[in-house]
Amino acid sequence: MTYEIIILCIAAFAAGFIDAIVGGGGLVQTPATLVTLKQYPLATLLGTTKIPSFFGASIAAVQYSIKVKLNWKLLAMMCSIALTAAYAGSKTVAVVSNSFMKPILFVVLILVAIYTYTKKDFGQSVKTSLTKNNKIIYCLLFALIIGFYDGFIGPGAGSFMVLFFISVLGFDFLRASAHSKLLNVSTNIGSILYFSGSANILYFYAIPMAVFNFAGSLLGARLAILKGNKFIRIFFLVVVSGTIIRFGYDIFFKK
Repeated sequence: MTYEIIILCIAAFAAGFIDAIVGGGGLVQTPATLVTLKQYPLATLLGTTKIPSFFGASIAAVQYSIKVKLNWKLLAMMCSIALTAAYAGSKTVAVVSNSFMKPILFVVLILVAIYTYTKKDFGQSVKTSLTKNNKIIYCLLFALIIGFYDGFIGPGAGSFMVLFFISVLGFDFLRASAHSKLLNVSTNIGSILYFSGSANILYFYAIPMAVFNFAGSLLGARLAILKGNKFIRIFFLVVVSGTIIRFGYDIFFKK
């Protein structure tokens, strides 16, 4: 049992670090939990990972909010919708397989990686041509989709959040990461409400993982703020590539 906690805490630290910068920490934390604690039901393991994810996202959000200007009104609307949608997504995962989504995401992420790599100025400055009303509509619709997705399947959600804030709202990478953390906090809360209410959280593992995820997120957020947009762009490409490999393995090789 001691070695299990050590493995999970290392994974949680790495996940927190990655997630604080561009999202995608679930690519490390979720598989590590599924492999290390494979004797438990899937819903219980997914619920357990939400506790450290919440603490990590929360400290990253605090760090970003101190240094980066946030659109609090827009975030309030998006977070309330995302929380509810994440609750529904987590409830759905208990009865419906999420494997059908992976081939779609696999193709989308490849296109995202190619676009980000070839378009060097992507996410390097703040610019948008959307009207205020269109911006609100797109944001609320995205909050609904990403909230459900994060509760339903999880890995890569943070990266999709960053991508949305850059491509649709015209944010740079730093501001996009900052807004994504607040949104990610709300999706984690929605999932935790469902999983805790259905007794699907192993607190013996979740609490020490939360401490290490918290530490990794603190370090990751500070590094992102210090290094700025170019560093975050490179990290984004690395994480998206990792997501592509993970989904590709699940689709083509995992039985």
